Formats: sequence, C-alpha cells, structure tokens
Amino acid sequence: MTDDAPPPVDQHARVVVIGAGQAGLSVGYHLRRLGLTPGNDLVLLDRAPSTGGAWQFRWEALRLGAAHSVHDLPGMNAMGLRFDDADRSRPARDVVGEYYRRFEQHYDLRVRRPVSVSSVSRVDGAEKLCVATRTADGGTARIAAEIVVNASGTWGTPFLPWYPGRDVFRGRQVDTTEYRSAKEFAGQDVVVVGGGTSAIGFLLELDGVAARTRWFTRRPVVWSEAPALDVESAVAAVDEQDRAARAGETLPSIVSGTGVPVSRRIRAGLDRGVLRESPMFTRLDETGVVTADGEHVHADAVIWATGFRADLRHLAPLHLRTAAGGIVVEDGRSVDEPRLFLAGYGPQASTIGANRAGRRIARQVMDVLAAS
Repeated sequence: MTDDAPPPVDQHARVVVIGAGQAGLSVGYHLRRLGLTPGNDLVLLDRAPSTGGAWQFRWEALRLGAAHSVHDLPGMNAMGLRFDDADRSRPARDVVGEYYRRFEQHYDLRVRRPVSVSSVSRVDGAEKLCVATRTADGGTARIAAEIVVNASGTWGTPFLPWYPGRDVFRGRQVDTTEYRSAKEFAGQDVVVVGGGTSAIGFLLELDGVAARTRWFTRRPVVWSEAPALDVESAVAAVDEQDRAARAGETLPSIVSGTGVPVSRRIRAGLDRGVLRESPMFTRLDETGVVTADGEHVHADAVIWATGFRADLRHLAPLHLRTAAGGIVVEDGRSVDEPRLFLAGYGPQASTIGANRAGRRIARQVMDVLAAS
C-alpha cells in the first residue's frame, strides 16, 4: 500500500442507513421486506446509546399527545403495537424507546449502536461511497456502500442564534437538548426563547415551579383553534419544505407554516397568561436581557428553544452544501450525488412524512441496485 492510498475497507455493504429514528427504521423495514439482509448487505448505524431515536433524549415530563405526537412505524400494527394505545402517564421517551426496541427485535434489523459516522466520502475509482465510523470506545471502521441513506435527523444540531451579550450573561443557558426538568429551575427567573412546541411545553412545565417566566419570540405565534393540525396547513408546510429542499436552501420551520394547535392544556396556559409572548429582545447583559424599548428583564437562566438544523456535518466531504445553506434534494434523493438518499429531510421531516417516504426511498434504492 502506497503512502497516499486510502485505508482499507472493513466491510462491503449494498446499503448503509445512517440513523435509527423514525425515518431510518422505516427505510430499513422496507429494504428488509424487499430482500436485503440486515447486518450483511443492509447495515443500520445509530449513534445513540439506546432505541427511540431523538425521543430517548427528551425531558422526563414530556408525554405523548401533550404537544408532540409520533406515528406508528410501518409494520407495528402487525405486532399489535399502536402509539394511540400507549400509556400516556409514562414519559414519552420511555414509551417510544420500548416500542422501537420491540420493533427492531421483531424485524431483526440488527442496528449497530452506539456508532457515530464521522464522514461519508467518495471512493476514488469505485462506484461506492465510504462510510467512516467510530464507536464509543474509540474504535474505527470503514464501510463501502453502493447506496447510503442518511437519516440522521436534527437532534444533534440545535440552532442557537447569536445575540449581543450572550457570552457575558452570568446565568445558565441551555438549549432544548439540554433541558431535563423544570425542577432544575425552581425559584428562578427564567427567560424562554422560541415560538415552537418545545418552548410552549417548557413554559407550561415551569409555571408554578420557576419564580417568574418571560417568553420571547422572533415573530408572533400563530395559534390554531383546531385541537390538531389541519390538513390544509400541513400540506402547505410540507410543500414549502419540498420547495426549499429542491432549491438547496436551509429548511424552514414546520411550525412557522402551520401554526400551533390550541389543545386544552395550551388553552389553560393562555387563559392563565403563562403563554404570552413578547417581541425578541435585542441583547443580553450579565443579569438578564434587554428589550427593544429598554426594559431590563432579570434572568437566572435562558432556555434557547430555537429549533434545529439538519445534521449533515458528516456529509461535508461530498461537497453538496449550496451557497443557500442546504443540499439539493428531489424526492428524497441528492441531485448532485445520486448514490445518496436523505430520509426524514425536508418534506419528510414529520413522523408521518418519514413513514411514507421510507417505502418510496426503499423502492428507489432497490431500483438503483438492480440497475447497477
């Protein structure tokens, strides 16, 4: 081997799926049904320590149906499992983790975890992509794949906007992934930033626990009096996600296009005055935030519930990122790298969208394999 030769490949696979959340498991299930063997020609990788995708990291107080929902994986009904029948008194993270574990075992998907993907790159002179991985104990491996399906989601890349003074604020700052329990903020003045369901959930949980809360959003929150997301708004939001993906733009927030359904719990929060947003502050200082009209709001902690970006860092060696900040994707497939599919990206970002896309992507993958 010459000095500039690439390291040897440890395994050859027909398809590698990166991520075992809703989208990754859906694709894996359909690929198995279409004839690929998990662990051999189909390899599923997940960086998380356990089953459940991003749900395993969510805060203890979150319950299914409170503000978030999750749709059944394909094939769950055949197992006698339905999230609609799940125990809503249990933490959502425990329920989803248990159901996903049973799903993976039932369909023998053989997910490898915890395995993080450090890079996906092209192999010179070969019609394959190389997936470089790292395990928790520092072990590394390289898998050559004819097709890579990226289903890495967004949980690993929370978006924290920059505001002047963020680096001088002496209180605690946490993002959505770091929030564990309202009890950590007992008796404190807490500023919550963000206009989505996570921010709303935090405010409702902090009510009566924190000394005071104050809510700031970049734009006014649009409340939908329908207790569930209406079809017209959902379709419009998905269409906008699809347009952005095809244009290679940074994907917009789903909530900004649909509004927030007013459940009974949210209605009670609105009536109590807990959910009353203020226009975004202009800066932070050592002890709080300062609004545009000069009001100083004391804060012991700031919770940045400001959304996420697609976790695509490991795809950087493919040089697919556009000047607009995204990757050009049409019907789940990269336009500039046809051996790469992106599941749960853009119009597939919702749990029901990820399910439906799983079957479509799996069929496209099998068509590509058949033609190669």
